[in-house]
Amino acid sequence: MSTEEFDYELPEELIAQTPLKNRSSSRLMVMDKTTGEIEHKHFTDILEELNKDDIVVLNNTKVIPARLIGLKIDTHATIELLLLKELGQDSWECLSRPFKRLHVGTKISFGNDLLQAEVIEKKENGMVVVQFSYQGIFLEILDKLGEMPLPPYIHQKLEEKDRYQTVYAKTVGSAAAPTAGLHFTKELLEAMKEKEITIVEVTLHVGLGTFRPVEVSDVTKHIMHSEYYEMSKETAEVLNKAKKEHRRIIAVGTTSTRTLETIMSKFGTFKECSGTTDIFIYPGYEFKAIDGLITNFHLPKSTLIMLVSAFSKKEYILNAYKEAVKEKYRFFSFGDAMFIK
Repeated sequence: MSTEEFDYELPEELIAQTPLKNRSSSRLMVMDKTTGEIEHKHFTDILEELNKDDIVVLNNTKVIPARLIGLKIDTHATIELLLLKELGQDSWECLSRPFKRLHVGTKISFGNDLLQAEVIEKKENGMVVVQFSYQGIFLEILDKLGEMPLPPYIHQKLEEKDRYQTVYAKTVGSAAAPTAGLHFTKELLEAMKEKEITIVEVTLHVGLGTFRPVEVSDVTKHIMHSEYYEMSKETAEVLNKAKKEHRRIIAVGTTSTRTLETIMSKFGTFKECSGTTDIFIYPGYEFKAIDGLITNFHLPKSTLIMLVSAFSKKEYILNAYKEAVKEKYRFFSFGDAMFIK
């Protein structure tokens, strides 16, 4: 299966640079996964699309201001770190830039020595492991010095930090937002509960998989970076009951999807657990956990467009994307949404 098969033409002006003023005023394309039939709606119409007794699964990860810009202590050269995974005892796996300037033992200062990092391991593809030293509470220092790690296709500065955060974000540790969740407001979630739609949460801390493009021509040769996930006992019980009663499980976003499919693939049931996943879902994969997917419009040739193609049919997805371009939908992180049912 070729990576080129998941390419499509996208005019640059359709890449959303800023979030809409009102989160839920985005557009919503509704697509039947078995027929490819499309309807054009607004995101608030998701209330009509969801049935009483549906289970909606949110990823409650909270983005940390993971982008740090500092100076090499010896040469004062500018160094950028993107914190991806906490390894314990103040050491982190990071994406670094420029990678060639860093060596084991390199020391970097952030915020006039409010925070220091020492490279303790140099990996491949821009990856380093650093040891941080500081006085005080790490997350408070990060909040002061760090920036929200917006994807590289967003060139405008984000005016309000919380707009790259879902309204239900609570478990700290993500390097990127689960962007399908950005469309939900507290009012919309309340209206869903009033309709007796059950809402449960899982956690998947989004890491390098979001930033790393597919660089191999054969899809099956791509290796996903592992990401931390967890599911509570309460969520597992609700989902197992729903499966037994043949109620729909709707994942909000590819991150929730990957968490649910990982657990179901591993255990054959939902259960209280945590771990890391490098599950890579592409056409040919048989879904075991979800019945519907709320998602955004994804980058050409990305692992995310491969996942949504696996959930429906590649031809239907590419046709839907072509229609979205024609109808001038907004694409990617701050863009419009799609409900595949």
